[in-house]
Amino acid sequence: MHEDIARKLNLPDLNQVGFVVRDMEQALALYEPLFGPFSRMDPGPMVYDYRGVQEECTMRLAFGKSGDVEIELIEWVSGGCPHKEFLDAGREGMHHLRFIVDDLDSQVEEAQAHGYEAIWGKRYGEGLAVAYMERAGDPLVIEFFENHHG
Repeated sequence: MHEDIARKLNLPDLNQVGFVVRDMEQALALYEPLFGPFSRMDPGPMVYDYRGVQEECTMRLAFGKSGDVEIELIEWVSGGCPHKEFLDAGREGMHHLRFIVDDLDSQVEEAQAHGYEAIWGKRYGEGLAVAYMERAGDPLVIEFFENHHG
């Protein structure tokens, strides 16, 4: 029987599609004609809870838009993270879908009750947090993002 996971998780509208790319310059050359100009961000090393361990990673990011949906390009630079796993598995391209949620902790709990596991995340401060969720047999990651700061 088909399980309507979006309904069970009470997911809001999709907010972002994330792509992991091997080379940011090549990816921008491919995707800017589709999505218009991207803004870039090089946040430097960041520490996340990655599969239960605090892990530092560095990524280069770029953000574009398709209507109301943000397009995120992620180039892994160093450290352990789901993006490196994705590349190590020989993959490149669509990696995750992001949903903006009001309460990250309760959304993570609900997803776990339906077979998802939190694999990467961080609470930046009150009202600002992120979690990547995966489930067995599904290569697509779901990202929950709580942002009460606009």
